[in-house]
Order: sequence, then C-alpha cells, then structure tokens
Amino acid sequence: MKKIVICSNTSWYIYNFRRGLLEALSNIGYKIYILAPRDDYSKRLEDLGYSFYHIDINNKGTNPAEDLQLIYMYFKLLKEINPDILLTYTIKPNIYASFASKLLKIKTINVIAGLGTVFLDNSTSSKIARSLYKLAFKDNSVIFENRDDYEEFIKRGIIEPKQATVVLGSGIDTSSARPKNMPREDNSLKFLFIARLIRDKGIVEYINAIRELKPKYPNVKFQVLGSFYFDNPSAISKDEFNSWIEEGLIEYLGYTDKVLDEIDKVDCIVLPSYREGLSRVLLEAGSMAKPIITTDVTGCREVVDDGVNGYLVPVKDSKALAVAMEKMINLSKRERDLMGQRGRVKIIEEFDDSIVISKYLKVIENRKTQENRYLFKT
Repeated sequence: MKKIVICSNTSWYIYNFRRGLLEALSNIGYKIYILAPRDDYSKRLEDLGYSFYHIDINNKGTNPAEDLQLIYMYFKLLKEINPDILLTYTIKPNIYASFASKLLKIKTINVIAGLGTVFLDNSTSSKIARSLYKLAFKDNSVIFENRDDYEEFIKRGIIEPKQATVVLGSGIDTSSARPKNMPREDNSLKFLFIARLIRDKGIVEYINAIRELKPKYPNVKFQVLGSFYFDNPSAISKDEFNSWIEEGLIEYLGYTDKVLDEIDKVDCIVLPSYREGLSRVLLEAGSMAKPIITTDVTGCREVVDDGVNGYLVPVKDSKALAVAMEKMINLSKRERDLMGQRGRVKIIEEFDDSIVISKYLKVIENRKTQENRYLFKT
C-alpha cells in the first residue's frame, strides 16, 4: 500500500480544511499518516481511520535548539513510517519536515496557504527564515493557494517556476455548504465578521465603519465571530474588544465549529483582511449564497467579482468599507439574494472540492514519478 505523511502545526487545520483530500487519497489506495500536535481534533482524525503521531511544535518559538530538536523528531518519525510522499502545511512543518525528508530521500510537497510577517519586513529573523525556505524547498514540489504568493517566491529566488503549481484554496464541499434558509428570529439586516481577533484581519476597520453607520441605521446588527489570539503581534486585547461591546457597536457570538449555521443567519459577510492565503471564510460565505464585502488584496479578491457577488474595498480604508456596507444596506432583499446566488455559482465553478482535490492528486502522482536531484549526504 502507498503511504503518505501529512504534516501541519495543528490537527484542527487538517481536520477542518483537508478532510476531503484525506478521503480522496484513501480512496485511491494511500495509507495516511498524520504528524501534528495533539489537540481536540486528533481523536476525530483517528476515528476516521488515519494513523496519528503527536509532535511538539512551538509555533512562535525562534530557539535554534528547539528547531534542531524538531528536525530530529521529524527525522525519527519519517524514518519509522518510510512514506512514499510527504505533504506539509504551515511554516515550521514546511521547513523542518523538509530538512528531515531530504536526509531520508523522501519526495516532498510543500503547500503555501498564505504568507506571514516573514515576507512583510526585512528584519534579520525574516531574512533567516526566507533563507531556510529556499534551502528546505530545494527540489521539492510546491503548491501555492494564490498566484501572488507564487510570484513572491519566484521574485525572491526561493524556488524555480518548474517546481510550483497554483491551486486556488483548499476547496469546499459545496453540497454541504449550501443555504438552509432557516427561520430568522427577527428581520433586521445583519453583517457578520468572521476571523481570529487580530488587527491584520481588519477588525479595527470594521469597528470604525460601524461607528459611521450605527447612528444612521440603528436597527442594523453588526456581529463578530472568532477567537482571541493573544500570541499574535497584532492581537486585540479583551479590554479593547469588550469596550466595543459596551459601546453598543457589535454583538459577539464567541467561537463555534458550526460556522455555516452562523453564516446562514446573516445577510452579508465582511472580511477587511490585510492579506490571506485564500480565505476559507469567504469560500464558505460564497457557497452559502451570501454577498461579501472584502478587501482588494491577495487571498480575498479571488473570491469576489466587484459589484457581482459583493464589493471590494481598499485595504485599511474604513471609510470605503462604510460606503460599501451602506450600499449593501440600501439594496433590496432581492438584489442581495441575487448577489449571493451569483457567488454560489462562482464557488461551485471555481472552488469546489472536486476541482481542488483533483489538482492535488495530480501533483502528488507527478511527484511520485520524479527523481530527487538535491539530497543531503547521509
């Protein structure tokens, strides 16, 4: 039986975003091994029949000794499993599992689902991280979730064009993510922001736009769904967030696994993010036939055709965001519904699971037939 190892920095990520791919790989005869930190979703993956191995990852750590230990842990587990293919997601697995795989001559595919601060500044640590990417990705196949990230890697000389494939997003099961049209508790118009509570997702711009709109439209509701993320440099503090609630600007829905149910209850999804890989929230919103307001940036603009299934606004521009939200308020329900329907068609035609997974399977099968040209001496 063919064996594939899949690495990420959380089990949550694999369970929520890559389950369709795991099923497709299993259906074509792969035995699947998952290497990730154990969390609440690890048991769910095991219950689906996948072999799970815990691995400690300090996602925010920069200690070289810790990183060497992580390479050793990957080396030990990969040597034990001896897979045909290694597929990695997120920064530390992408880099350090790749180093281990080179020592063991294991063919590797790295996935870039978005660029972090490593590519947004020129600090010494960022320069080192980019150098590590270049060394780790040498001779690997690389999948990018948007073309801008691909072009960034090419421009910086981290990879060669022949190594790369662009596959838009992680795919979405449009048969499950579909409008339910459940009865509403009230008829008020509702906007919903869904993201981790960090500034980079545009939540401050959302709040400032609400401050402009609330006096004019007191019956419109503005909601937020998402978890705090205090380890992030742009994290929103609880005190600041609670002040927005006390000001009467937003209704906080907390965090839930049943995101689609919350999307179904509102009229428009708002995500003024500064940059995404390819936003899962926007794919879900489109598939649920909801109009979208988002920023004209990498990872967001791919999902929205401006004026067709939503509106695009400049990044970090709360006034433009308020204008777009007011336009949405002043549309008739029929016009908003038509926007949502166009969005669902777009998601089905461009981002359905079947399209994305078929491209992944093609990359995996192609990688199996390639030779490793660049190997560490063993």
